[in-house]
Amino acid sequence: MTQTPVCVACEGTVAPDGHCWDCGADQPDHRVRMETTGADGAAGVSDRGSRRGINADALALAAAGDWTAGVVCDGVSMSPRAERAAQLAAETGCAALAERLVGGDLPETALSRSAARAGRAVEALSGTESPAPACTYVAGAVGPEDLWVAWVGDSRAYWLPEQGPAVLLTEDDTGEFGAISAWLGADAEPAEPGSRSPRPTGPGVLLLCTDGLTRYLADPADLRAAVPSPRRGGSWLPAARALVGHALDRGGHDNVTALLLPVGDR
Repeated sequence: MTQTPVCVACEGTVAPDGHCWDCGADQPDHRVRMETTGADGAAGVSDRGSRRGINADALALAAAGDWTAGVVCDGVSMSPRAERAAQLAAETGCAALAERLVGGDLPETALSRSAARAGRAVEALSGTESPAPACTYVAGAVGPEDLWVAWVGDSRAYWLPEQGPAVLLTEDDTGEFGAISAWLGADAEPAEPGSRSPRPTGPGVLLLCTDGLTRYLADPADLRAAVPSPRRGGSWLPAARALVGHALDRGGHDNVTALLLPVGDR
């Protein structure tokens, strides 16, 4: 059973955004580091990094019959409650994606509709705030031999095959000076998420990650070299830890998140 966090100031209940419901105090160690594991060896790690006061990244993982669903989000730093937007989008999007996959939706339909559901959840956070809470979004649906990805913003997906070169699957939604041009939130322009479905010719792993990792490992070849593969059927948690550790060792200037979903390794 998960224990409800207790406020360090008044012993009240801590809300999902890391503030006390009763006195409003910020919880100093809220979401500093998160690790998750799932069926078939899927695993992810999110870390606050060395320079940020809060972790505005989030990740979620769910089993969905023969599928595994994963989502990674990155709160937009200039928006209020960015950490809450990311956490809500990841949890909502992943749950909706798993539900639709189990319900028989085509993967591309499930990805599109679950991203829209996550977007509506983030929009509902806004109230009268301007700018509104916002985050980026990247999701993956992995079957025994297939994978699909969808994204909004500049969080990325990479396909890392057991044999052959790694491939960047997403295209950053960015404009002038590298600023993001698409995101989830009440002040976002309506947009259909980008999507892609490579056809793996053998086993490998799908990596979903935030720019806290890719600022240090943007090149697919560098990523391939940095990911230690587990034994067949083993957990990818050590590999996720290694990726996040790589970013932290090089400065950890941002929150950093890596989620690994294996394909054909069952």
